[in-house]
Amino acid sequence: MRTRVKEFRAKFGLTQADLAHRVDVRRETIVYLEKGKYVPSLRLAHDVAVALESSIDELFLWDDEETDLEGTDNK
Repeated sequence: MRTRVKEFRAKFGLTQADLAHRVDVRRETIVYLEKGKYVPSLRLAHDVAVALESSIDELFLWDDEETDLEGTDNK
């Protein structure tokens, strides 16, 4: 899974600590989330999406969706 959390967070000028505070998690959780090393609960994914004025689908991409976005998969 790939995330666009860092990209969207930067768009709003938020630090990892700022976002963590908004969604009531530790900063380390945001670090792991951005690196794709942590799969969030549906609740956390929703809270992050709301905080970043986005949707879960925009922020979290599965490997097969990454391929589709790159145009190399003809599914």
